[in-house]
Amino acid sequence: MRSPLRATRFALPFLVLAACGGEPEESDTAMDEADDAPAPVAAEETSIPLDPTGADELPPAILGAERDMRGMSVQYVPGDDATEGYLAVPAGEGPFPALVIVHEWNGLVDRVRRMADDLAAEGYVVLAADLYAGQTGANRDENMALVQSVLADEPTMIANLDAAVAFLRARPDVTGRVGSMGWCFGGGIVLTYGLGGVNHDATAIFYGQLLDDPAALEGMDHEVYGTFAAEDSGPAPADVERFEAALDAAGVEHDLHIYDDVDHGFWLRVDQDPEVRTAPALDAWQRLKAYLDRTLRN
Repeated sequence: MRSPLRATRFALPFLVLAACGGEPEESDTAMDEADDAPAPVAAEETSIPLDPTGADELPPAILGAERDMRGMSVQYVPGDDATEGYLAVPAGEGPFPALVIVHEWNGLVDRVRRMADDLAAEGYVVLAADLYAGQTGANRDENMALVQSVLADEPTMIANLDAAVAFLRARPDVTGRVGSMGWCFGGGIVLTYGLGGVNHDATAIFYGQLLDDPAALEGMDHEVYGTFAAEDSGPAPADVERFEAALDAAGVEHDLHIYDDVDHGFWLRVDQDPEVRTAPALDAWQRLKAYLDRTLRN
Protein backbone atom coordinates (compact mmCIF):
# COMPACT_ATOMS: atom_id res chain seq x y z
CA MET A 1 0.00 0.00 0.00
CA ARG A 2 2.90 2.40 0.43
CA SER A 3 6.32 3.21 -0.91
CA PRO A 4 8.92 3.72 1.86
CA LEU A 5 11.33 6.61 1.43
CA ARG A 6 14.74 7.16 2.91
CA ALA A 7 15.34 9.76 5.60
CA THR A 8 14.65 13.21 4.20
CA ARG A 9 14.57 16.80 5.21
CA PHE A 10 12.83 19.72 3.56
CA ALA A 11 12.06 23.39 3.53
CA LEU A 12 9.30 25.22 1.71
CA PRO A 13 9.55 28.43 -0.30
CA PHE A 14 6.11 29.95 -0.62
CA LEU A 15 6.65 30.55 -4.32
CA VAL A 16 6.08 26.87 -5.03
CA LEU A 17 2.85 26.69 -3.05
CA ALA A 18 0.13 26.19 -5.64
CA ALA A 19 -3.59 25.55 -5.47
CA CYS A 20 -3.43 22.69 -2.98
CA GLY A 21 -2.36 20.19 -5.59
CA GLY A 22 -4.43 21.20 -8.57
CA GLU A 23 -8.13 21.27 -9.35
CA PRO A 24 -10.24 19.85 -6.50
CA GLU A 25 -12.67 17.03 -7.07
CA GLU A 26 -16.33 18.02 -7.11
CA SER A 27 -16.81 16.13 -3.85
CA ASP A 28 -13.96 18.10 -2.25
CA THR A 29 -15.55 21.39 -3.22
CA ALA A 30 -18.95 20.31 -1.97
CA MET A 31 -17.44 19.21 1.32
CA ASP A 32 -15.63 22.53 1.71
CA GLU A 33 -18.84 24.46 1.16
CA ALA A 34 -20.72 22.31 3.64
CA ASP A 35 -17.96 22.75 6.22
CA ASP A 36 -18.17 26.53 5.93
CA ALA A 37 -21.44 26.67 7.90
CA PRO A 38 -20.96 28.22 11.36
CA ALA A 39 -20.18 25.59 13.97
CA PRO A 40 -21.34 25.70 17.58
CA VAL A 41 -18.37 25.68 19.96
CA ALA A 42 -18.11 25.90 23.71
CA ALA A 43 -18.38 29.37 25.25
CA GLU A 44 -16.11 28.27 28.10
CA GLU A 45 -13.17 25.93 28.13
CA THR A 46 -14.20 22.31 28.45
CA SER A 47 -12.06 19.20 28.42
CA ILE A 48 -12.18 16.22 26.09
CA PRO A 49 -11.94 12.76 27.67
CA LEU A 50 -8.77 10.87 26.85
CA ASP A 51 -9.76 8.14 24.41
CA PRO A 52 -6.84 7.16 22.15
CA THR A 53 -7.67 5.18 19.02
CA GLY A 54 -6.76 1.52 18.86
CA ALA A 55 -4.44 -0.13 16.37
CA ASP A 56 -7.24 -0.59 13.84
CA GLU A 57 -9.12 2.68 14.45
CA LEU A 58 -9.06 5.98 12.60
CA PRO A 59 -9.95 9.32 14.21
CA PRO A 60 -13.70 9.98 13.68
CA ALA A 61 -13.15 13.39 12.05
CA ILE A 62 -11.57 11.99 8.90
CA LEU A 63 -14.40 9.49 8.56
CA GLY A 64 -16.90 12.35 8.37
CA ALA A 65 -18.47 11.74 11.79
CA GLU A 66 -20.93 14.51 12.64
CA ARG A 67 -20.71 15.52 16.28
CA ASP A 68 -20.71 18.64 18.41
CA MET A 69 -17.48 20.55 18.83
CA ARG A 70 -16.07 20.11 22.30
CA GLY A 71 -13.38 22.80 22.16
CA MET A 72 -13.70 26.57 22.11
CA SER A 73 -12.85 29.57 19.96
CA VAL A 74 -9.89 31.62 21.21
CA GLN A 75 -8.13 34.80 20.18
CA TYR A 76 -4.45 33.97 20.34
CA VAL A 77 -2.77 36.75 18.32
CA PRO A 78 -2.28 39.83 20.53
CA GLY A 79 -4.14 42.85 19.19
CA ASP A 80 -5.91 40.86 16.43
CA ASP A 81 -9.61 40.42 17.18
CA ALA A 82 -10.42 38.98 13.74
CA THR A 83 -8.23 35.90 14.09
CA GLU A 84 -9.89 33.15 16.11
CA GLY A 85 -8.35 29.74 16.52
CA TYR A 86 -9.98 26.67 17.98
CA LEU A 87 -8.64 25.18 21.21
CA ALA A 88 -9.17 21.54 22.22
CA VAL A 89 -7.91 20.41 25.63
CA PRO A 90 -7.67 16.85 26.99
CA ALA A 91 -9.17 15.97 30.35
CA GLY A 92 -6.80 15.37 33.24
CA GLU A 93 -4.14 17.25 35.11
CA GLY A 94 -1.46 16.94 32.48
CA PRO A 95 0.81 18.51 31.60
CA PHE A 96 0.41 17.50 27.96
CA PRO A 97 2.44 18.08 24.80
CA ALA A 98 0.82 20.47 22.35
CA LEU A 99 0.10 20.81 18.65
CA VAL A 100 -0.63 23.71 16.31
CA ILE A 101 -2.61 22.44 13.32
CA VAL A 102 -2.99 24.41 10.09
CA HIS A 103 -6.03 24.23 7.84
CA GLU A 104 -6.30 23.54 4.11
CA TRP A 105 -6.71 26.25 1.45
CA ASN A 106 -10.37 26.91 2.29
CA GLY A 107 -9.69 27.97 5.88
CA LEU A 108 -10.53 26.86 9.41
CA VAL A 109 -13.64 24.71 8.96
CA ASP A 110 -15.46 22.16 11.08
CA ARG A 111 -13.57 19.10 9.89
CA VAL A 112 -10.32 20.66 11.11
CA ARG A 113 -11.96 21.61 14.41
CA ARG A 114 -13.17 18.05 14.86
CA MET A 115 -9.68 16.79 14.07
CA ALA A 116 -8.41 19.05 16.86
CA ASP A 117 -10.89 17.33 19.20
CA ASP A 118 -9.65 13.91 18.07
CA LEU A 119 -6.03 14.87 18.72
CA ALA A 120 -7.00 16.15 22.17
CA ALA A 121 -8.53 12.73 22.85
CA GLU A 122 -5.07 11.33 22.08
CA GLY A 123 -3.56 13.50 24.83
CA TYR A 124 -2.48 16.74 23.13
CA VAL A 125 -3.49 20.32 23.82
CA VAL A 126 -4.39 21.42 20.29
CA LEU A 127 -4.76 24.87 18.77
CA ALA A 128 -6.19 24.94 15.25
CA ALA A 129 -4.71 28.13 13.85
CA ASP A 130 -6.55 30.59 11.60
CA LEU A 131 -4.40 32.18 8.89
CA TYR A 132 -7.33 33.90 7.16
CA ALA A 133 -8.55 36.26 9.91
CA GLY A 134 -11.88 34.48 10.26
CA GLN A 135 -12.55 34.05 6.55
CA THR A 136 -13.21 30.80 4.67
CA GLY A 137 -13.52 30.09 0.95
CA ALA A 138 -16.44 28.32 -0.74
CA ASN A 139 -14.91 27.77 -4.20
CA ARG A 140 -11.58 27.64 -6.00
CA ASP A 141 -11.37 31.37 -6.71
CA GLU A 142 -12.12 32.33 -3.13
CA ASN A 143 -9.69 29.74 -1.80
CA MET A 144 -6.91 30.93 -4.08
CA ALA A 145 -7.48 34.56 -3.11
CA LEU A 146 -7.08 33.61 0.54
CA VAL A 147 -3.98 31.52 -0.19
CA GLN A 148 -2.37 34.37 -2.11
CA SER A 149 -3.08 36.80 0.73
CA VAL A 150 -1.00 34.62 3.05
CA LEU A 151 1.77 33.98 0.53
CA ALA A 152 2.13 37.70 -0.08
CA ASP A 153 2.96 38.34 3.59
CA GLU A 154 5.12 35.56 5.01
CA PRO A 155 6.22 37.57 8.09
CA THR A 156 2.59 37.92 9.22
CA MET A 157 2.04 34.18 8.76
CA ILE A 158 5.14 33.37 10.82
CA ALA A 159 4.04 35.84 13.51
CA ASN A 160 0.58 34.23 13.59
CA LEU A 161 2.03 30.77 14.24
CA ASP A 162 4.64 32.12 16.64
CA ALA A 163 1.72 33.56 18.62
CA ALA A 164 -0.02 30.18 18.52
CA VAL A 165 3.07 28.45 19.95
CA ALA A 166 3.46 31.14 22.62
CA PHE A 167 -0.24 30.80 23.52
CA LEU A 168 0.21 27.06 24.08
CA ARG A 169 3.50 27.29 25.95
CA ALA A 170 1.98 29.84 28.36
CA ARG A 171 -0.60 27.30 29.52
CA PRO A 172 0.18 25.45 32.77
CA ASP A 173 -1.20 22.21 31.29
CA VAL A 174 1.39 22.17 28.45
CA THR A 175 4.79 20.53 28.86
CA GLY A 176 6.51 23.09 26.67
CA ARG A 177 6.97 20.67 23.75
CA VAL A 178 4.95 21.86 20.73
CA GLY A 179 4.65 20.51 17.20
CA SER A 180 2.99 21.75 14.03
CA MET A 181 0.90 19.80 11.51
CA GLY A 182 -1.03 20.70 8.36
CA TRP A 183 -2.70 19.46 5.19
CA CYS A 184 -2.21 20.69 1.63
CA PHE A 185 -1.83 24.49 1.97
CA GLY A 186 -1.30 23.89 5.67
CA GLY A 187 1.27 21.18 4.97
CA GLY A 188 3.39 23.61 2.99
CA ILE A 189 2.91 26.26 5.65
CA VAL A 190 4.19 24.05 8.47
CA LEU A 191 7.27 23.16 6.45
CA THR A 192 8.03 26.84 6.01
CA TYR A 193 7.26 27.43 9.67
CA GLY A 194 9.59 24.60 10.70
CA LEU A 195 12.40 26.61 9.15
CA GLY A 196 11.38 30.17 9.98
CA GLY A 197 9.35 30.07 13.19
CA VAL A 198 10.20 29.94 16.89
CA ASN A 199 11.81 26.76 18.12
CA HIS A 200 9.42 23.83 18.21
CA ASP A 201 9.74 20.08 18.23
CA ALA A 202 7.81 18.44 15.38
CA THR A 203 6.66 19.14 11.81
CA ALA A 204 4.04 16.84 10.24
CA ILE A 205 3.16 17.41 6.59
CA PHE A 206 0.25 15.92 4.71
CA TYR A 207 0.71 16.40 0.94
CA GLY A 208 2.08 19.93 1.22
CA GLN A 209 4.39 21.70 -1.22
CA LEU A 210 8.07 20.91 -0.70
CA LEU A 211 11.65 22.13 -1.15
CA ASP A 212 14.48 20.35 -2.89
CA ASP A 213 17.38 22.57 -1.77
CA PRO A 214 19.53 20.96 0.96
CA ALA A 215 20.90 24.34 2.03
CA ALA A 216 17.40 25.65 2.63
CA LEU A 217 16.55 22.61 4.75
CA GLU A 218 19.57 22.76 7.02
CA GLY A 219 17.63 24.94 9.45
CA MET A 220 15.29 22.07 10.35
CA ASP A 221 16.43 20.87 13.78
CA HIS A 222 13.98 17.99 14.31
CA GLU A 223 12.63 14.92 12.56
CA VAL A 224 10.01 15.56 9.85
CA TYR A 225 6.93 13.47 9.12
CA GLY A 226 5.35 13.37 5.66
CA THR A 227 2.41 11.53 4.07
CA PHE A 228 1.94 11.78 0.29
CA ALA A 229 -0.13 10.21 -2.48
CA ALA A 230 1.08 8.38 -5.58
CA GLU A 231 -1.74 9.81 -7.71
CA ASP A 232 -1.13 13.40 -6.63
CA SER A 233 0.31 16.13 -8.83
CA GLY A 234 1.04 18.67 -6.12
CA PRO A 235 3.32 17.37 -4.80
CA ALA A 236 3.91 14.60 -7.32
CA PRO A 237 5.94 11.52 -6.29
CA ALA A 238 8.96 12.94 -8.12
CA ASP A 239 8.72 16.09 -6.00
CA VAL A 240 8.67 13.98 -2.84
CA GLU A 241 11.71 12.03 -4.02
CA ARG A 242 13.62 15.28 -4.60
CA PHE A 243 12.54 16.47 -1.16
CA GLU A 244 13.78 13.19 0.27
CA ALA A 245 17.15 13.57 -1.42
CA ALA A 246 17.47 17.14 -0.11
CA LEU A 247 16.64 16.03 3.42
CA ASP A 248 19.19 13.27 3.18
CA ALA A 249 21.84 15.73 1.99
CA ALA A 250 20.96 18.13 4.81
CA GLY A 251 21.09 15.36 7.42
CA VAL A 252 17.52 15.79 8.63
CA GLU A 253 15.78 12.76 10.11
CA HIS A 254 12.41 11.95 8.61
CA ASP A 255 9.56 9.51 8.20
CA LEU A 256 8.13 9.99 4.68
CA HIS A 257 5.83 7.69 2.74
CA ILE A 258 4.06 7.82 -0.63
CA TYR A 259 0.85 5.77 -0.59
CA ASP A 260 -0.26 3.91 -3.70
CA ASP A 261 -3.75 4.11 -5.24
CA VAL A 262 -4.77 7.36 -3.50
CA ASP A 263 -4.84 10.98 -4.57
CA HIS A 264 -4.52 14.44 -3.05
CA GLY A 265 -6.51 14.99 0.13
CA PHE A 266 -7.09 11.31 0.82
CA TRP A 267 -6.23 11.39 4.52
CA LEU A 268 -8.48 14.13 5.88
CA ARG A 269 -11.50 12.88 3.90
CA VAL A 270 -11.45 9.10 4.06
CA ASP A 271 -15.25 9.07 3.87
CA GLN A 272 -15.15 10.18 0.22
CA ASP A 273 -13.71 6.81 -0.84
CA PRO A 274 -13.44 4.55 2.21
CA GLU A 275 -12.78 1.35 0.26
CA VAL A 276 -9.59 2.80 -1.22
CA ARG A 277 -8.55 5.29 1.43
CA THR A 278 -9.08 3.46 4.72
CA ALA A 279 -6.00 1.19 4.69
CA PRO A 280 -3.44 3.85 3.72
CA ALA A 281 -5.06 6.39 6.05
CA LEU A 282 -4.81 3.95 8.95
CA ASP A 283 -1.15 3.28 8.24
CA ALA A 284 -0.45 7.03 8.01
CA TRP A 285 -2.32 7.61 11.29
CA GLN A 286 -0.34 4.95 13.15
CA ARG A 287 2.89 6.40 11.76
CA LEU A 288 1.78 9.86 12.88
CA LYS A 289 0.96 8.69 16.39
CA ALA A 290 4.36 7.02 16.69
CA TYR A 291 6.07 10.13 15.32
CA LEU A 292 4.34 12.44 17.79
CA ASP A 293 5.24 10.07 20.61
CA ARG A 294 8.91 10.22 19.57
CA THR A 295 9.12 13.95 19.10
CA LEU A 296 6.71 15.39 21.67
CA ARG A 297 6.43 12.84 24.48
CA ASN A 298 9.91 11.33 24.75
